[in-house]
Amino acid sequence: MFKGLGGIGDMAKMMKAAQEMQGKMADLQEEMHSIMVIGESGAGLVKATASAKGELKSLDIDPSIFNGSDKEVVEDLILAAIKDAQTKASERANEEMAKLTEGLGLPPGMNLPF
Repeated sequence: MFKGLGGIGDMAKMMKAAQEMQGKMADLQEEMHSIMVIGESGAGLVKATASAKGELKSLDIDPSIFNGSDKEVVEDLILAAIKDAQTKASERANEEMAKLTEGLGLPPGMNLPF
């Protein structure tokens, strides 16, 4: 009559694992604010630092690029450095998530919400 109750233990294990994963994901989300990546353009003349969450934290511009007639070039270099930092932030976030989920048996490339 109670033959099917053996699955309850498995369900309890799954619930515990899900709770542990939720805690690890919360910790990882907090950690993403402190993981920094640097995007560059113009052979390092412009550097943008961002968190792994994609938040721009700082911008470093070599003073040698400031010339009144090169305003558009400077703007392009700044944008390129920011885009590079955002790309690296996204890649780093994906790497960190992959580390967290590799033991779960999820299909490769499955993106969990961040």
